[in-house]
Amino acid sequence: MTDLLLQVRNLRIATRAGATLVQDFNLDLAAGERLAIIGESGSGKTMATRALVSLLPPPVQVVGGTIRFQGQEITRLGSPGLQRLRGPGIGMVFQEPMTSLNPALTIGRQLSEGLKRHCGLSQAAIRGRIIDMLHRVRIREPQRCLAAYPHEFSGGMRQRIMLASVLLLKPCLLIADEPTTALDVLSQREVMDIMVELTQEQGTALLLISHDLPLVERYTDRAIVMEKGVVVEAGPTGAMMAHPTHPYTRKLIGALPRRKAVSVEGVKEKAPVLLSIDQVCVEYATKRGLLRAGSPRRVLDAVSLQVRAGEIVALVGGSGSGKTTLGRTVMGLTSFVSGSVLFDGSDIATLGGAAQRDFRRQVQLVFQDPFSSLDPRLFVAEIVAAPLRHVPGLDEAARQARVEAVLTSVGLEGFARRLPHEMSGGQRQRVAIARAIISNPRIIVADEPVSALDLSVQQQILTLLQTLQREQGFACLFITHDLSVVEQIADRVVVMENGVIVEEGSVAGVFANPQHSYTRQLLCATPKLIPDPER
Repeated sequence: MTDLLLQVRNLRIATRAGATLVQDFNLDLAAGERLAIIGESGSGKTMATRALVSLLPPPVQVVGGTIRFQGQEITRLGSPGLQRLRGPGIGMVFQEPMTSLNPALTIGRQLSEGLKRHCGLSQAAIRGRIIDMLHRVRIREPQRCLAAYPHEFSGGMRQRIMLASVLLLKPCLLIADEPTTALDVLSQREVMDIMVELTQEQGTALLLISHDLPLVERYTDRAIVMEKGVVVEAGPTGAMMAHPTHPYTRKLIGALPRRKAVSVEGVKEKAPVLLSIDQVCVEYATKRGLLRAGSPRRVLDAVSLQVRAGEIVALVGGSGSGKTTLGRTVMGLTSFVSGSVLFDGSDIATLGGAAQRDFRRQVQLVFQDPFSSLDPRLFVAEIVAAPLRHVPGLDEAARQARVEAVLTSVGLEGFARRLPHEMSGGQRQRVAIARAIISNPRIIVADEPVSALDLSVQQQILTLLQTLQREQGFACLFITHDLSVVEQIADRVVVMENGVIVEEGSVAGVFANPQHSYTRQLLCATPKLIPDPER
């Protein structure tokens, strides 16, 4: 391979206790090439790439093999050598930019640190280079950005800032570790387009770590598939996606969402309206100064929506579109300034006492991150049983029997005495679903319930939700930014932009013939793998 930039041979990574995390990992990367490492959580892909810049956590260490970057053996470098390598040699963009950026420092100060350490430029030259780079990553008003703090930006904007901070030093290799996992499809497309454009301009090689197969196919030349610390398949990305040879690769591709069969759509159209949202407006207070209130900001503007009994309605849109606010409004967790929300004909704003408790029991919520929504001090059985506190006529034996039955229905039989930290992400999300369905709700609001999960785990959760919905007949308001998930699970889709519903209809109708420009923009930004009809 000409212009070989990085060469890894027989890399082995293990814990101090002797557990092997990565076994016999090999990699060749040429200058300017784009390579992906694919695998689910625990496959070892992040550990293997962190070893390239000696950023392994303390209990983990390289126990064998070689890593040569530009002919230099990285495993033998001391602290001064690693400091010179990180930045100008190898730059790294992490999954969550908010944890990578210091919340106590301004953006300008954080972007200037690397230039001061490695380039020896004057303050004016540093400021000029930073402003130019912020322009190139498409951040408006870069001068104002320099004095702002990370919390003042959206996730997509923070990831662009993180990308700018790394590319300011013009590294020879950029490692991007799941850089778009937490972003909506529009932000994801923008960040990846900018990343590829700038790396091509600078001649920087790109090592992309991801479990998003359509994204990998769109943006990389070659791919490596890892399972349980071992490389199981490698080759050109397009050929591998079209003709996978290893069972694990075929499993990952088979877990991609598929369009839902629409066999009962006509029946659901005749079902009674369970939830009716009419001209709802929600406003958030803003501040002009420390003690002065600014004009309120409208986040939902005259939103109207109906959900019928037994129907799954997907609510889609980019970050800041208002979809989560609408979900919280349906739950009665966010107040609205005008309009009405009727549940089974009753206005939720006027409910009180027993009616309020009954409403809380019949409308349940599944959160995006199950770990933060589960009490770490409680056992699974206690978490799942919590909604039964207000169910009349249940003694302890009946409550325990219902908990066991629900855990069995979500595939968690025998997990009653486990704590949340003893479970995987997919298992924790099953606990969250069990907690939601145990009170036999009539509607579930699911807020991005699979966005943080691997493909195969995501497929399991979606299949579980569909099975439970068919068995129990609850309606579901499914909030997501992933349009491929919408195709698999929803009967109807509602598209939101800037607090307004811009389009709605059947999934097949909207996806086949989108009428609004924003819907077309979302569909174009969603990478897809087109299946081979012969396979």
